[in-house]
Amino acid sequence: MRPLSKISPAWWDYTTLDQEILNDAARLSADDLQGLSRDGFTVKFYDTREDFYLAEALEYIDAWRQATEETPAGICGPIGPTEQLPLVARLVNALELDLCHAHFWGMDEWVLDGRETPEDFPLSFARADRELCFHRIRPDLQMPPENLHFPKVDTRSDFSASFDTIRCVLMQGGQGEVKHWAFNDPPKREGASIDSPPAPEVYRQLATRVVDLHPMTIIQNARTSGGGVVTNVPLQALTVGPVETWKAEKVSIWHAGNHDNPFGQRLTALMISKRLPDSAVPMSLLADHPNVQFNYYRGGIGSCDTEMH
Repeated sequence: MRPLSKISPAWWDYTTLDQEILNDAARLSADDLQGLSRDGFTVKFYDTREDFYLAEALEYIDAWRQATEETPAGICGPIGPTEQLPLVARLVNALELDLCHAHFWGMDEWVLDGRETPEDFPLSFARADRELCFHRIRPDLQMPPENLHFPKVDTRSDFSASFDTIRCVLMQGGQGEVKHWAFNDPPKREGASIDSPPAPEVYRQLATRVVDLHPMTIIQNARTSGGGVVTNVPLQALTVGPVETWKAEKVSIWHAGNHDNPFGQRLTALMISKRLPDSAVPMSLLADHPNVQFNYYRGGIGSCDTEMH
């Protein structure tokens, strides 16, 4: 039987993995990380924050340039990180890129009382996307409102189906401390998952849905977006699922060093590189996706050495 989580015994998470995997991840140097690239999995480094966030913003431009009337195309993007979003708007304006056939999917949104939060909610992801990016694009270049896809509780099936009719060139994301992309958190330790987490092929059948959030995710979002006020963070969210993720031609994950720690940045890269998918570490399921890229800001990689403060 796998061990109980050291974080929350009612949940699965990376602390339930075999200790040898955890030790191997902690030993990886920055150079070792670069050596984890393989066919279908690329590791890239950026030496400055400016280069890092510019490269992230350019992924939007590259995807939207491929959109045509006959083949509309777009990108599914995150809120964490957000530093790329104002750069996206500046690039669209500077290049005079007409977005009439381009699309955007928001990855996730908070849920309160069974409904997605409205855009006047202080932590609203849709609001952040609009204020940091889409409202900054010149009106004559903006994509039509119907080309902006934000997940909603009542129309989540329509949101999911849009990935079948619109080409998703890229799904971009960050990595949370619980090793998720979007809000694909590890599952609770209950029911059929009481003794082991769901098999990767079972977890991959999950589409856009409402999820209960792992305690670590709630604490992290309070830290990164709410000044640490945990009581202001909802306990549920809507999230794009593995089903939609596998319809994206490429998955690009951006590690700035703010949203996950040095150990986490190493663990998921190792598991993807060595093809060790485990639903207790949801990001590791990308080991089975045909085109994944991890992008690291070199200054945010850190080390796993013990250092007392």
